[in-house]
Amino acid sequence: MDYSDEYFMKQALAEARKAQEEGEIPVGTVIVCNNIIIARTHNLTETLCDITAHAEMQAITAAANRLGGKYLTDCTLYVTLEPCVMCAGAIGWAQISRVVYGAKDEKRGYSRFAPAALHPKTSVTSGILETECAELMTSFFKEKRR
Repeated sequence: MDYSDEYFMKQALAEARKAQEEGEIPVGTVIVCNNIIIARTHNLTETLCDITAHAEMQAITAAANRLGGKYLTDCTLYVTLEPCVMCAGAIGWAQISRVVYGAKDEKRGYSRFAPAALHPKTSVTSGILETECAELMTSFFKEKRR
């Protein structure tokens, strides 16, 4: 069965909600290979006291371990928020074929600061379930500021 980008983004959103429940910034990621989710993660920066523990970084490590290699050339990464420069660099080094993200990150997104960070062959699709992804972030920070 062929699943849609919306289906996989809903899986990433479920991970983002887990992050929110754990007091983490609600960003979730899934990595898909041959239509199968091989990694499913969310932000763990607070839990691990590690600023590099972004959802994408966790997913890349998990997917590489699952596949037994550092290159993820036949994979698609779904993430609820546009990757930052650090994550875009890691996505590039992992040679992920496709990146699909929900909400744009105007403040820290890679497309603003390092648009060439991804591998040249990586395709990008943005705006999948953008409203749901953006609302999750907005509600999280509104609650934090109370």
